[in-house]
Amino acid sequence: MSRPLVSIVTPSLDQRAFVERTLESVLSQRGDFDLEVLVQDGGSRDGTREVLERYRDRISLVVEKDAGQADAVNRALRRARGEILGWVNSDDLLRPGAVQAAVEAFRANPGALWLHGRCDIVDEDDRIIRRPVAAYKDYRARRHRRDRLLVENYVSQMTVFWRRPLQEQVGLLDPSLRYTFDYDLWLRFAAVADPLYLPRTLAAFRWHVSSKSGSSFEAQFEEDWRVFLRHAPAGAWLRLRKRARTAQILAVYRILRALRPPVR
Repeated sequence: MSRPLVSIVTPSLDQRAFVERTLESVLSQRGDFDLEVLVQDGGSRDGTREVLERYRDRISLVVEKDAGQADAVNRALRRARGEILGWVNSDDLLRPGAVQAAVEAFRANPGALWLHGRCDIVDEDDRIIRRPVAAYKDYRARRHRRDRLLVENYVSQMTVFWRRPLQEQVGLLDPSLRYTFDYDLWLRFAAVADPLYLPRTLAAFRWHVSSKSGSSFEAQFEEDWRVFLRHAPAGAWLRLRKRARTAQILAVYRILRALRPPVR
């Protein structure tokens, strides 16, 4: 890993309002690595493609119909050539120095197969919001155990980087899942190796009313339960813990939704 190739994949569909900021946050990464940026657009019709075309000489762009977000990520991952892989959605952001931090961590920990870090939550205008939620996930991530990850997903997807051999071992995302394909992948990763956690901010997750997390979190947690059942060992205690924690998280999400000012 003297100078590794890092591949960042981005699925895209009708995100004209945010995709340029996403690409700039990725393409501006600097360090002793080579960067490959792969964008998989599902056929945007809102002006996103015109934005992407402006970056064509700096990204690997494919525009084709897909079967959903997980399928789009998988298509990009199949094209990726990097030793280290990452995934940033077209409305999220990498923070400056994120890729270099991941490369340095893998160099210092040659046995580590995957890592993740802190994540800001931002609004449509890139302002940091929901700091207590981010702080809580940081607290949980510092105390990782696989049973705790089964109880709740504290891994922020846009902060995750992994080595290619891990991808080859566990496979790609499950395209039958609509909301929790990332959680399913982390649980498959965690069955092979514990993650390395970097206590620094690597990325920002954008919360907005049209995002899946903003508009469909009840359905998301129903699917989360089904993914839990795939991976959880037999026994009632862990299931009770999962149900109780999910109820707590849903209550917080509903309060946050109620407190959000109306769109004008």
